[in-house]
Amino acid sequence: MDTEDLPSGPGKFAGTVKVGEKGQIVIPKGARDLFGINPGDTLLLLADAEQGIAIVRQDLFDSFIAQAMPSRPGAQRAADEE
Repeated sequence: MDTEDLPSGPGKFAGTVKVGEKGQIVIPKGARDLFGINPGDTLLLLADAEQGIAIVRQDLFDSFIAQAMPSRPGAQRAADEE
């Protein structure tokens, strides 16, 4: 796939990564910078057989869930950590 055909511009990133022997990928610097991903951050990987894979910072996902489902156990703690 040619990444030139993918959406680009402010707030967007397109690139390719290779999976290493241990199943690891390196997130390109441009994507890390765009999404504020730093060494030591915990990322949540969501996968769907039909829609693919999404990766999001765990703290952002926790904050989203706390706002969307305030009665969920631990939701207030996640909201307080913002």
